[in-house]
Amino acid sequence: MKTNKIFAVIPGYNEGKNIGGVVAKTKRYVDSVIVVDDGSNDKTKEIAKNAGAAVLKHVINLGKGAALKTGCDYAAKKNARFIIVLDADAQHNPKDIPRFIEKLKRKDIVFSYRRSSGKMPLVLRFGNWFISKVVMMLYGVNLKDTQCGFRAFSREAYRKIRWNASDYSMESEMISRAGKQKLKYVQIPISTIYSDKYKGTTVIDGAKIVLNMVWWKLFNNR
Repeated sequence: MKTNKIFAVIPGYNEGKNIGGVVAKTKRYVDSVIVVDDGSNDKTKEIAKNAGAAVLKHVINLGKGAALKTGCDYAAKKNARFIIVLDADAQHNPKDIPRFIEKLKRKDIVFSYRRSSGKMPLVLRFGNWFISKVVMMLYGVNLKDTQCGFRAFSREAYRKIRWNASDYSMESEMISRAGKQKLKYVQIPISTIYSDKYKGTTVIDGAKIVLNMVWWKLFNNR
């Protein structure tokens, strides 16, 4: 069976404002764009479909981790070779996708890190620093930015890192599984636009992430 397809998976919740542009730009660099509408009550689904994406729909909002897993499961079943995941809010630049693909020729998984910028809210900078230290201590994975959602991995790697978390802690669960599976990884710098400084991982989310990582290490993370 051929495995030369590059899929992009984009989870979206009420992203009608941004999703059309994100899909249009992403299509230039991949073979297929999958948008997972995570229970939106706006026109995210219709706009994404009109822009050329295949759209999967959650009837209710299940969380980013659940939406990404739905999309990645679909891509794997469609025989994807590489899977790119990025956010629907236009914070990530699809022009970076070829850089991810080039690295995947030699690595199992490619992480990205946001270049230091005064535009990143202070609470996010501290949270990323702290979580990165915990990840290194527990799993031996050395990353500058554990919470950046712009990532890429092979289909084979996805089967090894497939996460259980339905919320934002899936970012860290993916890393913990990559560490335990001894996957070959690399990180590349990207630029990020912060259109909404309160969106994303909160302080409470960060605390849950740290507790989850300790739990995964001690008990149930393969």
